[in-house]
Formats: sequence, C-alpha cells, structure tokens
Amino acid sequence: MTSPPPTSGIPAAAGTDVPARRPGGGRAAAVLVLVAAAALIPMFGPRAALDGTGEAAAPGVGGIALLRAVLFAALCIQAGEVFAGRLARKVAPSQEAPRTWSVPAAWAGFVAALGLASVVASGNLVPHSLADLDIGGLYGTRDGTLALVEVNAFLVAALCARSRRPAYALLPLAAVVVAEALRAHPGTEDTPLVGSGLTLVHLTCGALWAGGLLYVLRTLRAWRTTAPGPGTALLGRYARVAALLLAALTATGLCSTLRRMPPGTVLDQLTTTAYGRTLLAKVLLVAVVAALALVARLRLRRARDRTSAYVPARAEVVVLAVVVAVSAVLTALPLPIRW
Repeated sequence: MTSPPPTSGIPAAAGTDVPARRPGGGRAAAVLVLVAAAALIPMFGPRAALDGTGEAAAPGVGGIALLRAVLFAALCIQAGEVFAGRLARKVAPSQEAPRTWSVPAAWAGFVAALGLASVVASGNLVPHSLADLDIGGLYGTRDGTLALVEVNAFLVAALCARSRRPAYALLPLAAVVVAEALRAHPGTEDTPLVGSGLTLVHLTCGALWAGGLLYVLRTLRAWRTTAPGPGTALLGRYARVAALLLAALTATGLCSTLRRMPPGTVLDQLTTTAYGRTLLAKVLLVAVVAALALVARLRLRRARDRTSAYVPARAEVVVLAVVVAVSAVLTALPLPIRW
C-alpha cells in the first residue's frame, strides 16, 4: 500500500481546484515592503525631523541619508556574515552554509561610498554634472581622504568576498568603520578622538548585531530540515554574544548623547531639534529590539518548543533594519547646538 502524495497543508473545498501557492511569494512581498520602507525613511525622514525646528539641513540631505543607509546595510551584511558564519561552523561544521550575500553587499557599499565621495568632491553639494566634481581635491582634504578610504575599502571587501578567504574582508570593513568614526567627529570638535572611539565601538557592535542576526536566521532556514537542533543551538549562541553587543551599544550610545547634548538640555533637545527627534526614534526602536531579543532568549531557555524563538527573532531583524535606516538619517542631520 502506497502512501498518499504530500499536500500543501491547505484543504481544498469539495469540487474546486485550488491553485498552488507560489513558494516564497509572501516572503518576497514582505522583503519588497521592507526595502521600500528602508528607502523611504532616509529619503523623507530628514524633512519630517526638521519640520518646525527652525534648523536648515544641507542640500540633498535625503539622498545623502539614503546613500549612508545603503553603506551601513552593506557593512552589516558582510561583517555579520563573517561573524555569524564562524559561529555556525563551530556549531555544525558539516552543514552547508546559506548562499553568500557578501559580494552584492560589498558592491552596493562601493556604489554608495562612491556617491558620497562625489558629494564631497563637489564641495558637500549634490553634483549635477561631472564638471561639478573636483576629484583631485579629494586628496587634499580630510573628508575627501576618508571618502576615498571607504570607496577603496569596499572594493577590496568585494574582492575578498569572492576569494577563498572571505573572512579577510573584515580588514577593509574595519577601515570603513574607522573612516566613519573619524568623519563623524572632525578636529574642530572637543576631544574628537574620544568621540571617534565611541562611534567606532558603537558602529562595530551595531553591524555585528544586525548583520549577525540576519545571517543566523538565513542559516536556520537552510538547516530547518537537515539540522533543526544545531540551528536552535546557533541561535542560542548568537543570543549570548548579542547581549554583550547590546550592552556596549547602550553604553556608547549614552556617552555619545551626553557629548552631543549636555545633561541639562537632553530632554528639551530630544523634542525641539531634528537630531534629538531622530535620536529619540532610534532609542525607542532599539528598546523594541531589546524586548524582542529578550522574548526570543526566554523562549530558547524555557519553551518546550525552542523553535518558537524564531518568531521574535525574525521581528527583531526587521526592526533592526529600520534602526539602520534611522541611523543613516541621524548622520545626515545638523548636530544640536551644545551651548
């Protein structure tokens, strides 16, 4: 006696033909919605944040924020893949890894860095033609040099991702993080090296947290039938590291905020300045992410079905994508007045 053929799990009404659902159709639609939201937030976020503050932003701030969002996302994807890929190999070295996203991510970062370098080459204005660009001038300024470092670093990271040693991409990616940290704190600022150090740790932890979770969830999907047990173990191992990353993010974020806004002005500037409003939105989103991470961790430890932790973990990575977009907006807005 032969067993009946497998069904999709959706009963069909008697006498009707139910068309088969296209696998992954709903997931693809969700990804498209997420990508659209991640693009709209940088494009229109600065305008919303500046409304009613009396502050003026640089020309093309929406486009600059979008380019920074792409750059940050590329950094997260590639760094997280190297970081979480190492965790996955320790948990189940014989299991097949999901298809790499590092190569397209690195090229996307290269294009975004090239766009940002063109803005610097045109005097921090949006270029309208090649005649507006002063490529040679990039070598003579601090911002220009840092922009070129990021362009070349993503190019090297793309080549590393296609090599037999993709982990070597961490070296050029580290150069991107250092360049971003230095760019965010010019020499005219008080104790710029302190600010750059805080940004360095903050950006590194954020990239590993967001990118690492994305790769872990992709790995869980790849192992869902062949190694569900190791998949759950991988999520648990990542969760332990993520707790440390969250602590470092919180500490460096708090210190950076107090450097930008003196304690006596924080509450006022969180609602009256564009930078403060965007920072407040980011803090609230990170709080949501932390709550989702806590739920996932509790389910891993206490639930009978440990795979139930996948649901809050998926929601966590979605909110983290929004956090990346909001962080990009934050870098494009005028800084609050300290005195």
